[in-house]
Amino acid sequence: MKIGVPKEIKTNENRIALVPAGAESLVGAGHSVLIETGAGLGSGFPDEAFKAVGAAIAPDAATTWRDSDMIMKVKEPIEREWPNMRRGQLIFTYFHFAADEKLTRAHLASGATCVAYETVELPTRELPLLTPMSEVAGRMAVQEGAKYLEKLYGGRGVLLGGVPGVAPAKVVILGGGIVGINAAKIAAGMGAKVTILDLSLERLRYLSDVMPANCVMIHSNRHNILEQIETADLVVGAVLIPGTKAPKLVRREDLKLMQPGAVIVDVAIDQGGCVETIHATTHENPTYVIDDIIHYGVANMPGGVPRTSTLALTNATLPYALQLANKGWKKALRENSALLKGLNMTDGKITYPGVAEAFGLPCESPNTFVA
Repeated sequence: MKIGVPKEIKTNENRIALVPAGAESLVGAGHSVLIETGAGLGSGFPDEAFKAVGAAIAPDAATTWRDSDMIMKVKEPIEREWPNMRRGQLIFTYFHFAADEKLTRAHLASGATCVAYETVELPTRELPLLTPMSEVAGRMAVQEGAKYLEKLYGGRGVLLGGVPGVAPAKVVILGGGIVGINAAKIAAGMGAKVTILDLSLERLRYLSDVMPANCVMIHSNRHNILEQIETADLVVGAVLIPGTKAPKLVRREDLKLMQPGAVIVDVAIDQGGCVETIHATTHENPTYVIDDIIHYGVANMPGGVPRTSTLALTNATLPYALQLANKGWKKALRENSALLKGLNMTDGKITYPGVAEAFGLPCESPNTFVA
């Protein structure tokens, strides 16, 4: 199979979908790998590193897309890339369709086969290709939140861990999944007072066993959310419903209950965000203020640490990419139920219920297309 890796062109996105070691594995399996020139520079991988393992270098994005049967990316193709997509081509990346109707309709019109990293799901309900970036984003959420709490950035002027004789900051985390637990680890490690809210009592019991004493677990409901954000210095949105829009847990009117200069970092922004007033921002202009509350909504947070993120992502995606390339996407999905759940659309038809429901569009069973 011919596998193409174009350069990411989303604002301040420095990751690449494949590291040289991954390219070497694909080449070793008999496939050809085409890397757009300069695609790996942001993550510290020059063209020469890919050439050394047998990959070819394409002069531009158009060539990479045209000459490839499968495209591997990090972020969803943006509008400038849509004309490059074609029927019968396999695109393997993060899409987050349910948060963007225009994106969804463009991919439907292209007829391309779209396998989404974020909906590949194991029988255990683990999302193996979302997990590494959720780990990065969760840890970054506290790192960024701590920065924007500084007075220089308009924050409350609070040090996350406090000092002897001065209370630490309070960090409230909405959701106890991968993002939430990683955010909690960093916040607790910095000495903050941490509160994690989650709907699952089973998850809360688990977190109670593994998290340190400065973490408190509370069942998530409207009353408890309002009570906790009222005294929060930093709120981290860590809610995920795979493949569908995130629920709005913090409403516009709730901001008035919060302390002026408090910070919200909504990691759920890729799925529309769990805060009503959040909208996507960039690393270049990451924050804005509503009702004296700082909002951070960078939609590609792991892109801020591309070296770490690229290595972590390829560790997770490469085994699945090899299956897709070695067997062809239909056979690979037929034989791997986790990959089958990654199929969001093909041949102009939506195959993932959450995407169809988001926009009131029809949905067909993915089994129809892999039989």
